[in-house]
Amino acid sequence: MSQKTLFVTGGAGFIGSALIRRLIELSDYHIVNIDKLTYAGNLESLISVAESDNYHFEQADICDAEKMTALFQQYNPTAVMHLAAESHVDRSIDGPADFVQTNLVGTYVLLEAARHYWKNLDADAAKQFRFHHISTDEVFGTLGDTGLFEETTPYQPNSPYSATKAGSDHLVRAWHHTYGLPVVMTNCSNNYGPYQFPEKLIPLIINNALAGQPLPVYGKGDNIRDWLYVDDHADALQLVLEQGQLGESYNIGGFNEHTNLDVVHTLCDTLDELLPDSPHCPHRNLITFVTDRPGHDQRYAIDATKINKQLGWKPKETFATGLRKTVEWYLENREWNQRVLDGSYQQERLGLGE
Repeated sequence: MSQKTLFVTGGAGFIGSALIRRLIELSDYHIVNIDKLTYAGNLESLISVAESDNYHFEQADICDAEKMTALFQQYNPTAVMHLAAESHVDRSIDGPADFVQTNLVGTYVLLEAARHYWKNLDADAAKQFRFHHISTDEVFGTLGDTGLFEETTPYQPNSPYSATKAGSDHLVRAWHHTYGLPVVMTNCSNNYGPYQFPEKLIPLIINNALAGQPLPVYGKGDNIRDWLYVDDHADALQLVLEQGQLGESYNIGGFNEHTNLDVVHTLCDTLDELLPDSPHCPHRNLITFVTDRPGHDQRYAIDATKINKQLGWKPKETFATGLRKTVEWYLENREWNQRVLDGSYQQERLGLGE
């Protein structure tokens, strides 16, 4: 049987690059990474696979219909894993237009290119084709003190980011029900791990702590998130692509609920242990409480029972093991980190909506 070609959109991003590294290491897919290379896209995250015969990079915008159609014709993929998205809540508050364009218009353009390509495949190839849409738990809104997000939880997005991701989920579902496009969908909780862009909480705290700078915690730090190690997520994504039931949605979570303040405390304590001679010990002394994000959702938590029961997935990393691996990686890869920070993002506060 000939080698399967897989499109990964947004493959230079944090989750996309982890997925590609995993697929090239552990499978025989030919991967075509389609990425616009916005500020958060970083090809350095893919250096380990860049020379592989199974990897090809195409710099392209998913909103470019002509280019997307051409790529489908050029590579004849057996599946699409769609991760390309503007993904930072704070940035969506300051500038929602890019989120509407990429997350909604871009997903529409990609769906149409995939649909026209799929319709013209022979019967066997059409039966094998899959469009896997990767989304977020933020589409469900916020939880109270109890309960978990299930696949059937009504959508109630509260930020421009989550609203555009919810819209893209609805488009994918509609293209399945209206046109028969073979889709699977996943919604994940907060990812963390190596190669994460430093605007996100965990790398931001690590970087600031290393520099002896204040560690900003929004509000009282009591917002709760469910944390998922990125390699565990990549495992789940491959499983859903290959074994997920068409038209179904799967929640992927780490069963790791922690307040933001708990996360920061654990990071500080881990840094104290790994860098006992740092002049900034104890790192908890650097914690600073700052104005909360507008409309900040209080609690997210995912019920990942369905993917566990139906596909046999569960995370390998606990929060303790995953977080330690992450801190160790950032300490060992300060050059990667510094090159990212030398770009346009300088760890300034985003998302005040001003």
